[in-house]
Amino acid sequence: MKRILLSALAIGALVLAMTGCSDRKVKSGVPEGMNLVWNDEFDVDGKPDASKWTYSLGNLNGWGNGEIQKYTDKPENVTVRDGLLEINALRAPKSNSWTSARIKTEHLAHWDHGYIEVSAKLPAGVGTWPAIWMLPEGTRYGGWPRSGEIDIMEMVGFDIDEIHTTVHTKAFNHKINTQKTCHAKVKGTTKKFHTYAIDWNQDRIRWLVDGEEFYVFENPHVSWEEWPFDTPFHLIMNIAIDGSWGGQKGVDPKLEKATMLVDYVRVYQ
Repeated sequence: MKRILLSALAIGALVLAMTGCSDRKVKSGVPEGMNLVWNDEFDVDGKPDASKWTYSLGNLNGWGNGEIQKYTDKPENVTVRDGLLEINALRAPKSNSWTSARIKTEHLAHWDHGYIEVSAKLPAGVGTWPAIWMLPEGTRYGGWPRSGEIDIMEMVGFDIDEIHTTVHTKAFNHKINTQKTCHAKVKGTTKKFHTYAIDWNQDRIRWLVDGEEFYVFENPHVSWEEWPFDTPFHLIMNIAIDGSWGGQKGVDPKLEKATMLVDYVRVYQ
């Protein structure tokens, strides 16, 4: 009986090794007829692929949101290991000083339509503010928010599992309380992988979580002030700490590390 049990365990381990970790199983929502045009599966350990990713560095006055982290490109803050991209926010010993990473495709890859999907497991901890989002490659219509912002996914650690999706434009933004946004609970965002995606064309941006429609922003076809989304945008992924939103309930004094894991990024057109 013991020999049979060991054999069964060995077979189970082999199946797991072949199929991957169970928490990476996700639901995708790729529309029919679209083809993969850009992706990163994070299959090579070490620094992220320099032909696909670059970094925001420093703090730059809290990035406009009062954040306290300093972004770096150091391996302890951003690395690829075991088929996953790791973004780590780290507290310096015996201080309130944090480092993190903000990785982006700026000047390397950008899109003005398509289906963009990220499979990720989000960090836990009060004071964290992970995001998967997009900014324009240029400033055709002027500085933020005139040229637009697309937030594919945001979450703040004091409201765990509450996923937010938003666009910012000159006409619609949080500074004047007119932003177009939706938020809802998604169970287990810090415990397993979920897919966060947009399906973007000239008439609307549609958000999907785990392949299910989450929110739709329709192009009102009035002017660029409502819809600046006719120019190329690049992708950004980061963990912020504290700030005007993420820090509304402070930062957990016991928190020392917060990690966002990304299994893949895929772009279809």
